[in-house]
Amino acid sequence: MSKVALMLAEGFEEGEALTIADILRRGQIDCHMVSINEEVVKGAHDIHVKSDRLINDDLKEYDMIVLPGGLPGEANLRGDERVISLIKEMNDNNKFVCAMCAAPIALDKAGVLENKNFTAYVGYDEKINANGTFKEDIVVRDGNLITSRGPATVYDFAYELLEALGVDSEPIKKRMLYDLVFGGNR
Repeated sequence: MSKVALMLAEGFEEGEALTIADILRRGQIDCHMVSINEEVVKGAHDIHVKSDRLINDDLKEYDMIVLPGGLPGEANLRGDERVISLIKEMNDNNKFVCAMCAAPIALDKAGVLENKNFTAYVGYDEKINANGTFKEDIVVRDGNLITSRGPATVYDFAYELLEALGVDSEPIKKRMLYDLVFGGNR
């Protein structure tokens, strides 16, 4: 079974993080919400979430790392050298490195956006210094790198994560009435 580390730092975007965890778990993915500090993490909108575990070296064995956005969550992830080191190591081992909303700026600090296509929240194309190509697509996948725009794009992002891990997202989309809401045009 694939293992995913969904990183939580104070100020994370709750809607993104919890939707990603929910959809991955519906797909039978072993998704752990991993705090970089305390067991209970305060989100950007004052919602407190109990993490499954704290950051440690065991995460290097995971198949995917996912960074939700949110402010100041992205700054807290970007400012934690353990997170940056984990991103670099997973990328070097061709494991999936994924971020959405404001969090791709942490991928920039880790140097994994170089010569890659990526996306991020509106305006972050001007904040990210990578020598990559910013796209305005909802979700951008370039090899082992998967990025997305913001809170409203979390469903497409999470379904893409499932597909990257070899899980057919269509039955989950159907059970969640995704096509009914989004018109099946995605």
